[in-house]
Amino acid sequence: QVQLVESGGGSARPGGSLLLSCSGSGFTFSRYEMGWYRRAPGKERELVASIGGLSGSTDYSDSVRGRFTISRDDASRMVYLTLTSLKPEDTGVYYCNARWTSLNYWGRGTQVTVSP
Repeated sequence: QVQLVESGGGSARPGGSLLLSCSGSGFTFSRYEMGWYRRAPGKERELVASIGGLSGSTDYSDSVRGRFTISRDDASRMVYLTLTSLKPEDTGVYYCNARWTSLNYWGRGTQVTVSP
């Protein structure tokens, strides 16, 4: 059974930092492209960052580039998102995603709230 479990969300002040973690099981982790998406209040879910399987190439949305860093540890079956220089508009539910060919899996999400 495929599982993606996020952790590390919470509250932070503008300019602060958080580390999100996602543990994957039930699939060949290293093969999959891993991503972090977020759904801000009243908005559609959007891709924040992704990291390729095998290649390890990364991609970021324009809104977070230079502030967020995605990384993965295939041996531990973990993917991380380091959030720095947080802004109130970074508030939302952050979802871990695993994708390979037509297979696409989601975690349940973790809440991030940025407020003064």
